[in-house]
Amino acid sequence: MRRSIGLAMMAAFAWGCSPQSASTDAETQIQPGPEAYQVLQARLIQAKPGDVIDIGAGTFQFTDGLSLDVDGVTIKGAGQGQTILSFAGQAGSGEGLLVTSDGVTLSDFTMQDSKGDGIKSKGSDGITFRNLTVEWTRGPHPENGAYGVYPVESKNVLIDGVTVRGASDAGIYVGQSDNIIVRNSVAEYNVAGIEIENSSRADVYDNLATHNAGGILVFDLPNLPVMGGHSTRIFRNRIVANDTPNFAPPGNIVANVPTGSGLMLMANRNVHVFENTFDKNQTAHVLVISYSYPFEDPNYNPLPRDFVIRDNSYGEGGGDPQGRFKDLGPALGGSLPDIVWDGVTSYKDKSEEVRIVVREPDDVSFINLGLGVTPPDLTKPKPSTDRPKDFVIDEPAPVSLPVDAS
Repeated sequence: MRRSIGLAMMAAFAWGCSPQSASTDAETQIQPGPEAYQVLQARLIQAKPGDVIDIGAGTFQFTDGLSLDVDGVTIKGAGQGQTILSFAGQAGSGEGLLVTSDGVTLSDFTMQDSKGDGIKSKGSDGITFRNLTVEWTRGPHPENGAYGVYPVESKNVLIDGVTVRGASDAGIYVGQSDNIIVRNSVAEYNVAGIEIENSSRADVYDNLATHNAGGILVFDLPNLPVMGGHSTRIFRNRIVANDTPNFAPPGNIVANVPTGSGLMLMANRNVHVFENTFDKNQTAHVLVISYSYPFEDPNYNPLPRDFVIRDNSYGEGGGDPQGRFKDLGPALGGSLPDIVWDGVTSYKDKSEEVRIVVREPDDVSFINLGLGVTPPDLTKPKPSTDRPKDFVIDEPAPVSLPVDAS
């Protein structure tokens, strides 16, 4: 509360005395300069639905994070790499920009070196991230912010034409959200490139995930307000050369993602993977696994269920498994197959028929590690190259968004 009052007073002062504030037109372009932060935050505080806040070209040096809680506002810059919001001097550890309102569009700017997450939306209905770059300019580092673009507890989410580099958790992360599109985006040099976590109805397509520890992740985790992630389609992506050593801080769940994982699917339901290109992912192109840590949440199901993997293209990969799969490579003849399933079908006192459909040509290699129960013991695999029984599993309908203007 004190910070909000202080920001409002500071913003009001800047609004009254800055040369840029002579006009009350909400679309007057904001220019770089020593008062740019105060002017921009003032516009965000005083915005009304329908306002367009226009940020000019140049580099803006900010020492504090920005926030928006007004519905129906657009924040736009002059273009990626042209409007640069630098938080290299940020004093606190919060986000570069926090949005807690509905119907917001963020477009055409670059955000650099926030101490915490890059751009976060929380509880937003209708949030669009378009033609944005979020990056940490020192490259992969455990002290970088965790997430680049980070909608959480939101719905009707569109991420389009976004590039994220250097996030110490996930570059593009959508968590506990519903009705999501992630497309035409680039995630590189992050721990996880793109992550869909505890979310439902997501389409992830036409993206490039490269030089991350793990390319694309679809997870469901226990002990969160929203669980039971389902109905995700991963298609027409290029998931290639994910080879950056995992630099997540110890204790993060993604610290356990093996370097060189192309697509990692864990404890989710009704996930369809098709028409993607996989190449040069050193651990494996596709990992289908259960949640392999102790948990007490009675509502949590740690098993992958109703997954379909079909019609993808596979190049070289699996030749240098890392992390917990490191010792399996030599045991399986020197490399891991294109598609690896841990074979877990039981947890605690429960067993399920886990339907994993692999509808790929015979020359696409597959292994069921036959680990049986979670938490699995990777030192005791019972491997089989026999593919699971084919099932008809209905593909989720394409995601349709009211915020998608294209």
